[in-house]
Amino acid sequence: MKNVPTGPEKNRIFSGNAKIDGVYHNIEWLLTAFASTLVFIIFVMQVYRIPTGSMAETLRGAHFRVRCGQCGFRYDHDFIARHYPVPGTNLRMPDNYTPSAVVPIGPREGGQMRSSRCPSCGYSEPAPIRASDGRYYVYKNGKSVPAYSRTVFKGDQIFVQKCIYQFFQPRRWDVIVFKNPLDPRINYIKRCVALPGETLQIIDGDIYINGQIQRKPRNVQEELWMTVYDNDHPPARPEEKSFNGHTWKQPFEKAGTSAWNLSADGPTVFELNSPDATVHRIQYNDRLGNDFRATYAYDDPASFPYMPLCSDVMAEYCLSIEDSVAAGAQIRKYGIAYEGWIRSDGTMEIVRLAPAEQPVVLAAGTCRPETLKRISRFRFATLDHQLVLEYGNSTLVHDLGTGIEDAGTGYLVKPDVQLLGVGRVRLTHIGLYRDIHYISENIRRATKDNPMILRKDEYFACGDNSPFSLDSRLWDREGKANPGQDSYPAGVVPKDYLVGKAFFVHWPGGYRLMKEPIRWIPFADGMKIIYGGD
Repeated sequence: MKNVPTGPEKNRIFSGNAKIDGVYHNIEWLLTAFASTLVFIIFVMQVYRIPTGSMAETLRGAHFRVRCGQCGFRYDHDFIARHYPVPGTNLRMPDNYTPSAVVPIGPREGGQMRSSRCPSCGYSEPAPIRASDGRYYVYKNGKSVPAYSRTVFKGDQIFVQKCIYQFFQPRRWDVIVFKNPLDPRINYIKRCVALPGETLQIIDGDIYINGQIQRKPRNVQEELWMTVYDNDHPPARPEEKSFNGHTWKQPFEKAGTSAWNLSADGPTVFELNSPDATVHRIQYNDRLGNDFRATYAYDDPASFPYMPLCSDVMAEYCLSIEDSVAAGAQIRKYGIAYEGWIRSDGTMEIVRLAPAEQPVVLAAGTCRPETLKRISRFRFATLDHQLVLEYGNSTLVHDLGTGIEDAGTGYLVKPDVQLLGVGRVRLTHIGLYRDIHYISENIRRATKDNPMILRKDEYFACGDNSPFSLDSRLWDREGKANPGQDSYPAGVVPKDYLVGKAFFVHWPGGYRLMKEPIRWIPFADGMKIIYGGD
């Protein structure tokens, strides 16, 4: 009597030939695995590679990983293939070139080459010049030396949750993948800033919905702070005239008769040792350091002088609070000075210093006692029409108003930042940052005077790299619709074209250990969650 299969094998087909049975069942297993993978890719999750820098610094397209040649600050700079010559030829790289070569940084049309600028110290990398022999050179200390090359890294590779928007509506600040309404064959990735039924206006870099400012969730905000100056990275050769066109000087200066020592333990530590209750000040000089324009180290520095001023900035440092001392920061927004203070008794205060008026305490609170005697992080920021003071895990907030009438008319007035101290204070890890600034000049829609009204199933998307993002603000014609349907209004992302939500960067470029033929090790510092709505 033949053996009858039992258990999991009782439903399997057997021919009686062991070899044929093995091949058949292997093929069956492979087809099942392929079908499962296909269903997973179509309906659940898919991998996308970021093609351009329109979402930088949150997500990067093909780019250079740059380490400043002066201060060592690490940043990324855009790689646009058609701007770069193929090594060893007079041709330009085709648009479909896979960036994996080693090329000089920064050519522009006409043989001139652009260089990147450090977002911290303001140092401009030497601009290569192409000689008659086809090679590139740079000038250093009056001498012509061969230009160094940089490796081009591919764009970030991300996971996208597909079909999620078939069941849930996108939330504001989600990073969404969608079909480009102007050419549905192409997928775009941007941040969703407005939802169906809303009226959108972009004013002074902020998002207003139905006349009310929209504040970013904390995790999104942390992703969008941009470095203006990091005091932990002093330049190695400050005498060179390449720091925003001049030699480097410490951009923080003592104000008046200040007793601050700005090189207490090298150039990265500021110390105050005052015997009385006098407030001593340090002023940031944006003529020496980077200014507060909405610039991106990722972008072409030639565009920097044309960028608008960003009025939302943050001062940050670390300190420990001893007896009878106080530390703080002052930020001037729209011509009005605001101060944030932390004192040795644990008091936190936000104060307004209006011209010709007495100081007014806008908000007061206390920090957690355990943070006073240990080194903790201090932050004071003007942010989305709020004043935010943080010390350690304690936060104090004052609302400056949510309506358009609270936006103010002084957005052309540049910000001003001071660091403050009373008694014996030691500051480390000092930095200045600015918020994202959605460019509203020279755009087609969603301005203060030309609001964008979204209808049912219509969304509005903007790139995080606002100056160099072709998004809903700029689309110049109606979107293409499916056959038999009306075209979509210019500037909207229709619900029909939503692909999914970006949620994780799992392969942010890669590198080699030795001289392997492929870059098989991802940069761990670039792996991250992509934060969106609340």
